[in-house]
Amino acid sequence: MTEGAEWKGFFERTMPTIQTVEIAMEITTRKAEGGTIVSLNGRMDALTAPEFEAQMSHIIDAGDRRLVIDMHGLGYISSAGVRSILVVAKKLQAEGGKLALARLTDMVREVLELTGFIKILTICDSTEAALERL
Repeated sequence: MTEGAEWKGFFERTMPTIQTVEIAMEITTRKAEGGTIVSLNGRMDALTAPEFEAQMSHIIDAGDRRLVIDMHGLGYISSAGVRSILVVAKKLQAEGGKLALARLTDMVREVLELTGFIKILTICDSTEAALERL
C-alpha cells in the first residue's frame, strides 16, 4: 500500500461525517379584528432575524400599525432575534403603531427576562389578549 493510500484510509476512519442541517424560521401573517397576527415557527437567530425584520418592515410599510407576534412556535431566540424585535417595535412606535408579543415559549420568556426586555415589551398569554392590548 502506498503512503498516500494509507493516510487516506486513516482520515476516512477518523474524520466525522458532516451533516448539513437547515435552520429556518417560518413567518406567517393573518389579519384579525384589531390588527395583524404574525406567527413565528422555528429559530430566530443571526441567520433568520434579518428576514424577520424585512418582512415586518414590509408589513409596516403597507400600513399595518397594530401587530401581534405569536411566538408559540419559536423554539429558540438569540440576541440577534431580540434585537430584531426591538427594531420592529421602535419602527412601529415611530409610525404611531403598537406591538405585542403573545404565547411565548418558556425559552423565549427566559431570554426576555434575562435581558430585561420583558419589562418594556407588551407580553400576553394569548393572541386575543394581545389584540385587546393594542
